[in-house]
Amino acid sequence: MKILDGGVGRELARRGAPFRQPEWSALALWEAPDIVKQVHIDFIEAGAEVITTNNYAVVPFHIGEERFKKEVRQLTAVALEQAKLAVQATKKQTKIAGCLPPLFGSYRADLFDQDQVSDIALPIIETLTHDVDLWLAETQSCLQEVEMVHALVPKDDRPYWVSFTLQDNVDLPQSQLRSGETLAQAAQLIQKLGIHTVLFNCCQPEVILQAIHEMKQLLPHVHVGAYANAFPPQNETATANDGLDDVRKDLDEKMYLDFAKQWQEAGASLIGGCCGISPAHIQQLSIHLKE
Repeated sequence: MKILDGGVGRELARRGAPFRQPEWSALALWEAPDIVKQVHIDFIEAGAEVITTNNYAVVPFHIGEERFKKEVRQLTAVALEQAKLAVQATKKQTKIAGCLPPLFGSYRADLFDQDQVSDIALPIIETLTHDVDLWLAETQSCLQEVEMVHALVPKDDRPYWVSFTLQDNVDLPQSQLRSGETLAQAAQLIQKLGIHTVLFNCCQPEVILQAIHEMKQLLPHVHVGAYANAFPPQNETATANDGLDDVRKDLDEKMYLDFAKQWQEAGASLIGGCCGISPAHIQQLSIHLKE
């Protein structure tokens, strides 16, 4: 079992870092990078064995096309530097995952534009490539984007993880990505690309268990992981980019741990948290799932 970190963005907001839409967590890279570092440190001290660089919102959807063109490499470098400084400060063997964000906004497979993939993804990849231990394509809901970004990443010995976001509907007979694509379609692509680690993130914990069971049936030898968010259901017209969504008050450390134990029993070997999941949640995962 490997413990991942939690949701950096909401943790930045909780600590008073500048945090609003549309810039989301990218604001802190300009105005409060030290707080970014401290959030990483606190997740590491809570037991996270992998932290993810805070460049999730460094895409045109969040910071605008003009600012992206001018500052993408600078902001991504700041995000990488804060992660490295946090690992150095804690003196632990924590791995750094290079964030490959959804290029056109969370849950927005409808905005996918294949002609822009390289222009957005390459400067991020090129900035991160020399100092990350693995790649993490997060909150993916468009299979064509997954395939195109994977083709741009250097092919070396570093692991490549892909994490899909799911429809927040427990009544669906089969798990679906936000795009409506199925896990069977995702599994075909995973096999084609030779990816060995698949996760589910930025969706409710209630829908993840079914997805883990399905993926383990589709691809028994693939490593599976999960890091849920603490949002109410985000379906249909809702997106993770519209305003600042409320965080559930019922999803405390104990309840989240209960979900995580079910994921572990179903075969998940990498577990952390997404939006709204704090160092306190991660600490409980580290204590109980590592036993």
